[in-house]
Amino acid sequence: MKSDGKKSAAREQLLVTASKLFFDKGFHAVGVDMIAAVSGITKMTMYKHFPSKDHLIVAILERSGELYWEWFESIVHGIAQPEQQLIAIFEAVSKQHALSPQSTFCLYQAVAVEFPSREHMVNKAAVEHKQSIVKRLELICEQAELQSPQPLARQLFVLLEGFCMSSRFFIADSLETETDIVNAAITLIHAHHQ
Repeated sequence: MKSDGKKSAAREQLLVTASKLFFDKGFHAVGVDMIAAVSGITKMTMYKHFPSKDHLIVAILERSGELYWEWFESIVHGIAQPEQQLIAIFEAVSKQHALSPQSTFCLYQAVAVEFPSREHMVNKAAVEHKQSIVKRLELICEQAELQSPQPLARQLFVLLEGFCMSSRFFIADSLETETDIVNAAITLIHAHHQ
């Protein structure tokens, strides 16, 4: 029982340390030696938890995905009207950016840049997460009885992704940028009323 706790603690330490290193330096610039040294976990222990650095990155993406869905569901929870759920998502993203401009950093976008091959396991994990967001948006669009829910979901997704990327270039005008994303989402949603 005690050793399981130690294993879990070691795994958690590796995830936390590697996440920070990848965020600061990028995926390819960080090797297993650096992760082991900074985390204080031996490479042998690291390989017991993660067969390779790629497996470690996938585990980080999975953890990030779990946190994302907790956040997402907390936003839409208690909002009865699906259309208002969509707007609430964009309002939450804009408020989150106002509190911390770094919050719009997207681990999955970084993965797409550093692991462009669609066949790579890390890229596949990122694509799977992003496609699940599109599907969830599509479901809400259907529940809201909006026209063309599939294309609308893709358009809303592009808007979210574009905000995550472009908001880094508008930090000085963040208030306007935050208002822009909400207004753009509302305009797009209203254009799909039946």
